[in-house]
Amino acid sequence: MRRYDLDWLRVLVFGLLIFYHVGMFFVPWSFHIKNNIIYDWLTYPMLFVNQWRLPILFVISGMGTFYALQKRTSSFFALERIKRLGLPLLFGMFCVVPPQVFYERLDKHQFKGTYIDYWSREAFIGVYPEGNLSWHHLWFLPYLLIFSLLLIPVFTYIRNHPKNKIIFWLHRRTQKLVGLYLFIIPLYFAEVFLKPKYPVNHSLLDDWFNFIHCMILFFYGFLLITVKDVFWPTVEKYKLNFLYIGMLSFIGILMITHNYEASAFKHYIESIIRVLNLWSWVLVLFGFSAKFLNKQSKILSYANEAVYPFYILHQTVIIILAYYLKSYNWSFWVKSLIMILGTFGFSWIIYELLIKRWKFVRPFFGLKNK
Repeated sequence: MRRYDLDWLRVLVFGLLIFYHVGMFFVPWSFHIKNNIIYDWLTYPMLFVNQWRLPILFVISGMGTFYALQKRTSSFFALERIKRLGLPLLFGMFCVVPPQVFYERLDKHQFKGTYIDYWSREAFIGVYPEGNLSWHHLWFLPYLLIFSLLLIPVFTYIRNHPKNKIIFWLHRRTQKLVGLYLFIIPLYFAEVFLKPKYPVNHSLLDDWFNFIHCMILFFYGFLLITVKDVFWPTVEKYKLNFLYIGMLSFIGILMITHNYEASAFKHYIESIIRVLNLWSWVLVLFGFSAKFLNKQSKILSYANEAVYPFYILHQTVIIILAYYLKSYNWSFWVKSLIMILGTFGFSWIIYELLIKRWKFVRPFFGLKNK
C-alpha cells in the first residue's frame, strides 16, 4: 500500500528548501551571494529548520529505497539509481550549477565577461571554491547514490530474510516511545567524535561526519519501513510527546549555545540535545503526516513529479535573482517575496515548457519517460 504521507512530506520538505535557501541570502551565515542588509533575527527560524530538514529527507529516501527494492533485482536497482541520481548530477554540474558560480564570481569581482565566455573558458577549471567546478546544492545526489550502492548487500539480505533477528528486535522496540529514541545513540557518537574533526563541507572526500551521519539516517529509513505495521501506529500515537520533546530540546540548544563557553563537557551535552532535537522533529513530522496527510490528491500527483526538477533548478534561480536584487534598499519582506515567488514561478515555467513534455530532457532531471 502506497504511503501518500511520505509523498507529501517529500514534496513539502523540498518546497521548504526553497524558503531556506532564500533565507540564506539574508542571514549572517556564509552563502554565495549576500543581501546588502543582514537580518540577525532570521537565524532563529533558520536554525530551527536546519536541525531536521535534511535528516528527514535522508530517512524518507531510505524508505523509498525499501519500496524500490521490492520489485527489482539488486543489479537493476543499482543501474536505476545511477540513471536517476548520477545522470541529473552530471547534467547539473555542467548546465545548472555553472550559472551560480558565474554570478558569484561577478559579485566578488573575480570575473569579467559574458556567461558564454565564462562557461567556455573557466567554468570547469579547478574545484570550487578555489576553482569553479562544483555540485553546490546537488551534493545530496552523490551522497544518496553512494549510500544506495554501498548498502545494497545489507538491504537485499534484510529483504530476503524478513524474520531475521534485527527486524525482530526492531519490531519490539518501535512499539514504544522510549524504543524509538534508541536510534539517537549512533547519531550521538557521530556528533561527539566526528563532527569536531570533520566540519560539514559537502565535498564527499573529507566530509566524514556528514557522510556517516546522513548514511545512518538513510539506513534508518529502510529499517523503519520494514516494521511499518508498528512504526506508523507508534509515531501517530506519540506525536504530541515528540512535539513537546522537540520544543524543549530546541530551547535547550538555544540556551546552551548562548550561555556557556566552549568546552569538552559543553560539547557532550550539546551533542545529546542536538540529536534528541533532530530525531524528535523527524518523528513529529512522521506522526502528524500519518494522521493528516496519508491521502491521495491531484495536487500531490503533479507535485510528486515536479519536485525533483524544482530541487535541481531552484538554487540557480535564487542566486540569479539575488544578484540583481542585492543592492536595492528594499525591505526584507519585499525582497524575500520577490525571490520566493520568482523561484517557484521560473522553476515552474522551466518545468512545464522545457522538461515535463520532452522525452529526451526528462532523464536529465531524474524523471521517467511515460
